[in-house]
Amino acid sequence: MQGFGNLLDGYRRFRANRFETARGRWQELAEGQAPRAVVIACSDSRADPATIFDTNPGEIFVVRNVANLVPPFETGGGRHGVSAALEFAVTQLNIPEIIIMGHERCGGISAALTGQFHGAPAGEGGFVHKWMSQIDEPAARISREYGTDEDAHRLLEEVAIRQSLANLRSFPFVTDREKNGTLKILGCHFSISDGELWLLDEADDCFRPV
Repeated sequence: MQGFGNLLDGYRRFRANRFETARGRWQELAEGQAPRAVVIACSDSRADPATIFDTNPGEIFVVRNVANLVPPFETGGGRHGVSAALEFAVTQLNIPEIIIMGHERCGGISAALTGQFHGAPAGEGGFVHKWMSQIDEPAARISREYGTDEDAHRLLEEVAIRQSLANLRSFPFVTDREKNGTLKILGCHFSISDGELWLLDEADDCFRPV
């Protein structure tokens, strides 16, 4: 694997191919954006929403973080990157759909489940633990009842998606729009090994393959 030079090679292919064949579209995008969905996804390099949903530039507004978590609505303390992105997408861009997309074998989920970084200082896993502490309670329960194998990871990945959906609904500007029918919220899980997407049916509280 090469470094930045290899990425520049990719940029040159983009300029010669994708940009030149859609120059008009890029000029339209320079004037503004109107994405059809917000996708809150993990930072994991194997779970790129634009690739999985086969979208073009301008189609999806992507928010990525460790383990695709949405924190609850709160106004005090700390930085609020996810909240700021949500606020902008929902209240300024009026995007009609929010999708929480978890994925198989998530490193953040593994850290929460195994306690790998519990007690670690910042720079040695402490930031990861602080972020993942949002799901400490279900992680501890699942590890006690099911251990830390692949099935336990999948359980916690799904729990994290459900919790993020619940946290989304703690934002007043989200719940107001969901209630009046101008915003739809969905949860899904991507299996890296077989390329399969599972959609959460909230009525039945289960994930089903699309």
